[in-house]
Amino acid sequence: MEDSRIVALYWERDQEAIRATAEKYGRYCHTIANHILANREDADECVNDTYLIAWNEIPPHKPGILSTFLGKITRRVSLNKWRDKNRDKRGAGEVPLALDELSECIYWFDNESIIIATTDADDSKDYYLYRLKSASE
Repeated sequence: MEDSRIVALYWERDQEAIRATAEKYGRYCHTIANHILANREDADECVNDTYLIAWNEIPPHKPGILSTFLGKITRRVSLNKWRDKNRDKRGAGEVPLALDELSECIYWFDNESIIIATTDADDSKDYYLYRLKSASE
């Protein structure tokens, strides 16, 4: 199907536009997302988000080159997903190291509590018992 016909389907709010877009540009969008994210599931999610954004933006926007329009959306969505997954506050891949360091001072008491050992300046250890909240609380 030609790009002008696909855009016309979007303007008519015909859901066939999404199927035609996926058929013609699905591999192209997946390639962009996969190169950025290196994760198939995340790439699939970004491509689906691309279709939704295209559905919401084409009326009133009328893209001259549909492949460029879709590629730009896919790239933006994929880069945002990549940034979200790699933020410093989310551990930036260092969570196993942090947990390994904490393993020296955290002891499981039972399934509902943990004991945390702290060391003072004079090397004396204090132990604290913490009750973990359950999901129902």
